[in-house]
Amino acid sequence: MNVHMGVEEEFHLLEVESGLLVPRAEHVLRRLPRRSFTAELHRCTVESNSGVHASLESLYTDLSHTRRRLDAAASSLGLAVVAAGTAPLAPAASGPPTADARYRRMAEEYRKVADEQVICSAQVHVDVPDRNTAVGVMCAISPWLPVLLALSASSPFWQGVDTGYASWRTLVWQRWPSAGPVGCYADAAEYDAAVDELVQAGIISDPGMIYFDVRPSAHLPTLELRICDACPRVETVVLVAGLFRALVTDACDHLGAGPAACNGHHEWLRGASWRAARSGLEGTLVDPETRREASAARVVRKLVTRLRPALEAHGDWQTVDALTRWALAEGSAARRIRHVAQEEDLLACVDVLIAETRGERRDRRTSAHSRKKTMHPTTGPAGASTTSGAPESIAR
Repeated sequence: MNVHMGVEEEFHLLEVESGLLVPRAEHVLRRLPRRSFTAELHRCTVESNSGVHASLESLYTDLSHTRRRLDAAASSLGLAVVAAGTAPLAPAASGPPTADARYRRMAEEYRKVADEQVICSAQVHVDVPDRNTAVGVMCAISPWLPVLLALSASSPFWQGVDTGYASWRTLVWQRWPSAGPVGCYADAAEYDAAVDELVQAGIISDPGMIYFDVRPSAHLPTLELRICDACPRVETVVLVAGLFRALVTDACDHLGAGPAACNGHHEWLRGASWRAARSGLEGTLVDPETRREASAARVVRKLVTRLRPALEAHGDWQTVDALTRWALAEGSAARRIRHVAQEEDLLACVDVLIAETRGERRDRRTSAHSRKKTMHPTTGPAGASTTSGAPESIAR
């Protein structure tokens, strides 16, 4: 089976010594190719765009290489990059938006909602045959998307405070009037009409502002996942991409075989997303099949088992199974950095996030106050650099 996928990752730009965000994206972007890196709403954020891939192994290699290029460009300016839903020491707002007419309009219209979107996500695109299929698949897979959010959760801190959530980014993101679970539509025409209504009503300025958890791409024959936090470790991004591709292809194979997965009721989907944002992998999630709470590990394993035929068809089963076991053993990024904050402080969290984004590990015996980080890259098969403890099957 040859269904392609691609990933967009957003990164915070930080001043290394203070751990604070810096509005220098345009300076970093001047040192990078435009085809692979772009600006975002805020000047302290950079987005990378992967190539198109048929295998998780090639996606892993691409994402790792892209992160190294971005890190080198930032490092040359005395900066660092972090892939996480929020930066631990991020302020409530980051100043004027990127110098782009569309972004300026968004800042003027949405004011504080736009000002506080100092957040980063990871987005996955997967091939679909056509837009009608994409719209049908959206509804079929929506109940399982909170599980992917839980796997990616990496944003427990906001303005230097522990929010109690695993993904505070989700709560900030859902302030947009067009964010959250997507509805069910008969076909692409009905979906497009609904989007046009939002534009004509002045609620959003253009279709690009549709920030549903999943949406058909406006310019590519793909379905786009948007629910996830940015992930410090590349392995987590690859795990999410593999599961999302399997969800999409499994739904394509069974489209029209039964009633809508959410039965037209979306209130529980928003609740399930809230629960995933609150718990990450450390508490309970909503089981989409029973609509009752269950341990996060149990729901994750249920999803992976359910998708095994699709994963095997893509040649992804061994990799996804190994990455799932690793993710459940390690816990969410939110848990890891919260533990660092408890043992050390938030600057130590920044150290860990910088290291993991680079594909390195930080020696936790090193004091964050010294700001002298000891980083140790770990090497997988064939010289591939992987983060400490991650399975080696991905770096073949």
